[in-house]
Parts: sequence; C-alpha cells; structure tokens
Amino acid sequence: MTNLNAAAASEPIDPETLRRMPFQKPQPLGMIPDLVVPSAIPDDERIWVPQGVNVWFRPLCLNRSQGYWVNLLRVRKSGVLSRHRHPGPVHGFVLKGRWRYLEHDWEATEGGYVFEPPGETHTLVVDEGVEEMITLFQVTGSMNYVDPWGATTGYEDVFTKIELCRKHYGEVGLGADYVDQFIR
Repeated sequence: MTNLNAAAASEPIDPETLRRMPFQKPQPLGMIPDLVVPSAIPDDERIWVPQGVNVWFRPLCLNRSQGYWVNLLRVRKSGVLSRHRHPGPVHGFVLKGRWRYLEHDWEATEGGYVFEPPGETHTLVVDEGVEEMITLFQVTGSMNYVDPWGATTGYEDVFTKIELCRKHYGEVGLGADYVDQFIR
C-alpha cells in the first residue's frame, strides 16, 4: 500500500487504484483545449481545400503561435507538384500512394515516414500510375517556392493556409469560421 499524501488522503491507496487515478491538480493557467479530429480523412469533400489542379489539403492543426501546420496533402494527378525549400523541419507520413523528389533516389511509399531537414530544396513528383496520394505533413515555418536556381517564386505559411481555408470554407457553405476549430 502507498500513502498518496497525508493532506490528500487519510487512508492508504492501493497501487492499482493510484495508477488509474486521473491527475488531481488543475492544468496550467491559460491552457488551450486539446485538438481532436475524429475523422482525419473526411467523407465531406468540402473539407479538402483546393491548392492547385487535382491537389488539395485538409487542415488538422494550424498553430499560429509556434508557426507550424499539420495537414493531409491529397494529389490525384501525376507530374511535378512544386519545387520548394523549407527553413524549418518537415515530417511526413505516407497514408496512400507514393511520391518522390527529383533531387533524391528514394521514394516515399505507403506507410513510410520522411524527415526533411531545414534548408533543403526539393521538387515533389507524383509518378504515373498513382491514382491518389495522401500524405500527412507537419511543416514548421514556411514553404518557399523556388525556380531551379533558387529564386523565390512564392511562399506559404500558417497564416496563408488559414486564409485559404477561410476563403474556401466560406465559398462551399461550411462558413469561414469552420477553420477556427483547427487553429491553435
């Protein structure tokens, strides 16, 4: 038997009961609620935000205070998607299909995990024969689109993602504030 604390309990509490007890103190002041997305791959097509022809993303977490976003990228076409550079790290987990970078000899396949170090520039390609690719990405910082010599041609960050979602959700009848549930 273990004594919890003389002030908190006068009777000993058995270890199994103690192990199953929830935390007994308040969470830190100002703690934001957990973000739970019950159906990450939605049935409602309106939740997918168009990013290009046959390219969509589905926001899962848009963290303004720390400057990162987590989303599903869905592609239903083959070819070059984009050439880009990340100043921060990127994590990816392939849920469906496969993709690769022109600059590397590896292929990201279903069930595979990819870590992209800060500063790397690469050209995303979905090869012929892939009907649909879905990858979970966590991107920290921005995504800077570049030409083959590194000159910037555009960018995305958590704020541009939020605005894209706000516009799309307003247009498809979900309401511009639909995106607010994903913002932290």
